[in-house]
Amino acid sequence: MSIEPLVEPAAELTVDEVRRYSRHLIIPDVGMTGQKRLKNAKVLVIGAGGLGSPALLYLAAAGVGTIGIAEFDEVDESNLQRQIIHTQSDIGKSKALSAKESINEANPYVEVVLHEQRLDNDNVMDVFRGYDLIVDGTDNFATRYMVNDAAYFLGIPYVWGSIYRFDGQASVFAPTLVEGAPCYRCLYPEPPPPGMVPSCAEGGVLGVLCASIGSIQVNEAIKVITGAGDPAIGSLVIYDALELSWRKLKVRKDPNCRLCGENPDVTGLIDYDAFCGAISEEAADAAAGSTIAVTQLEHMLKEREEGTRDFVLVDVREPNEYEINKIPGSVLIPKGEFLNGNALEQLPSVDSGTQVVLHCKSGVRSAEALAVLKGAGYDDAVHVGGGVVAWVNQIDPSQPSY
Repeated sequence: MSIEPLVEPAAELTVDEVRRYSRHLIIPDVGMTGQKRLKNAKVLVIGAGGLGSPALLYLAAAGVGTIGIAEFDEVDESNLQRQIIHTQSDIGKSKALSAKESINEANPYVEVVLHEQRLDNDNVMDVFRGYDLIVDGTDNFATRYMVNDAAYFLGIPYVWGSIYRFDGQASVFAPTLVEGAPCYRCLYPEPPPPGMVPSCAEGGVLGVLCASIGSIQVNEAIKVITGAGDPAIGSLVIYDALELSWRKLKVRKDPNCRLCGENPDVTGLIDYDAFCGAISEEAADAAAGSTIAVTQLEHMLKEREEGTRDFVLVDVREPNEYEINKIPGSVLIPKGEFLNGNALEQLPSVDSGTQVVLHCKSGVRSAEALAVLKGAGYDDAVHVGGGVVAWVNQIDPSQPSY
């Protein structure tokens, strides 16, 4: 649906700005007035990662006058496969600072504001306040719901994007800007069950997919700011990079939405971690008192080599992850085999006296698998907190991390 321009135009463009943005100026739907609106716009990008990297660069190149960056992390080598705003020399540097330096190189006429803090209920409203538009590049459900709710309470529209492996989604949520428009909760009233949807860190993402979805987000941001075209308000864009297919679905406002519906019960920021849950209650209960550290596992492995201890160490990751790194002496049984019950046939029997020790990448999937084992009577089963990431960091740094 077409909308009125979100931002009033700036007073003027300098001669240098006219030269820089000339290819925009000759587009009738943008023109001088549209470019002045971009110059006057204040856009906050949440995250300088996979989606934030292309979004920040293209917002800067487009001439958005003020760009905020909300990012608390540091550049890691594994980021460089997709987070193109950072380079090898930025490893270990603040992502926000690295992104600002790249933006300054791309367009010195852009003002960059850094918010180097993890967004939470205590600061999100203050960080958002004063921006015209938000571009959401977050990668976890708790933050997405918080962004949606805070933007709604402040009346700020935002452009959302999501990526996973070869699949991407994008939309524009503006229920306070356009009557009858949905919010993120209308599309996803409830988060998926804990552990059901792996993060990009666990499931991976095709690097170039970030550019595809990030550029769509900027395209929609430009349309909302300038009033050009029909922004994806009330629409969900779905991209399948493997099939090279695009779909556009209608998203309607949910009259029963807990935030923007007829009888809302979410009238303030809530406990989003509790709402989304990192792991299920069953997994949390199973892990309580049954979690060991990698240092303890190292000692147990030495005892097993000496013949003074008997246990089986099970890696519940996927086969492609097992090829990257592994804890010596482990056997691979993916988490899915636990969920469908097949894993029990591959393990020592409950009354064998052989303990089962589980691990995954970070401890989330192994906790879910542990809940299955506890339910099957393996009372002495444990899992490794921190998983293979902790093993590489604390025990065997010669192995690669991911």
